[in-house]
Amino acid sequence: MSKWKVLVTRHDTPPAGLNLLQSRCDVTILPGEAPTRADLLQAIPGYDAIFLSSHSIVDAELLDIAGYKLKVISTMSAGYEHLDLAEIKRRGIKVGHTPVVLSAAVAEIAILLLLNAARRAHEGRLLLEAGQCQSKPMSLLGQDIRGSTVGIVGLGSIGAEIVKRLVSFQVENFVYTGHARKKIGDDLGAKFVTLDELLKMSDFIIVATPLTNETHGLFDDAAFDKMKKTAVFVNIGRGPVVQTDALLRALKQEKIFAAGLDVVDPEPLPKNHELLKLPNFEILPHLGSATVKTRNDMATVAAQNIINGLDGKSLVYPL
Repeated sequence: MSKWKVLVTRHDTPPAGLNLLQSRCDVTILPGEAPTRADLLQAIPGYDAIFLSSHSIVDAELLDIAGYKLKVISTMSAGYEHLDLAEIKRRGIKVGHTPVVLSAAVAEIAILLLLNAARRAHEGRLLLEAGQCQSKPMSLLGQDIRGSTVGIVGLGSIGAEIVKRLVSFQVENFVYTGHARKKIGDDLGAKFVTLDELLKMSDFIIVATPLTNETHGLFDDAAFDKMKKTAVFVNIGRGPVVQTDALLRALKQEKIFAAGLDVVDPEPLPKNHELLKLPNFEILPHLGSATVKTRNDMATVAAQNIINGLDGKSLVYPL
């Protein structure tokens, strides 16, 4: 009996996922350091499943070229804005992603950015490098997490992991916003509020929401105007949730205290972007899930999604 044929979109896919796929399937990996869309479209016909190691766009054009054999698509990511879900499902193709297994790692990055922005780590480094750092009672004063109000925009699995970790910092109040009150919020002692209420009352605002039509550009000038001047803003969700120019104005005009981003729009930021010149701006190059264990776990789940789908079983994490 012939094996299922699976196409993997990058050669540097974590080995745990590749090994699992290769134990059950005939696996082809796109060659090259950074395969282009043209490379993918040329290679895609004739496969039973696609393992997306990167955010390759899956739309009607790709699905037409892939042909009738394609049965399963699995993306090694929690986000799925690169997938045309309506078109995929219209064709009866199963599709899965890899949430939850990355939540702890992304939560750690959120805490890192929050602490660095609150305590002016980047600004301190700049002063050190310039030989201008002096020990004075009122120099480089930051914001306390202890006794603060932390607002989470999007209390999913990542947001919940962030709250769990911040409890030990003696946060006084946790609030969150979204479509509706959640049981996990009640369990964590977090209060459900409107977005406007969260913006006005929070000392720290952490964005952990996916990118949707509803959240695209959610943080604009009006949103930053509602925040405290001492607020620290962190985004570990998706870059386009924040209007970059609005964030730049908020930081330059000191509407807020500081910001820390792991995701930006555009991504990556151009090396000469004005945001990168600001002392109250912390940034990482989208490292949220970048640990050895987490990436291997994501690859394993993505591979298992494919195997389950081809075997006629439910995907581990279907979309």
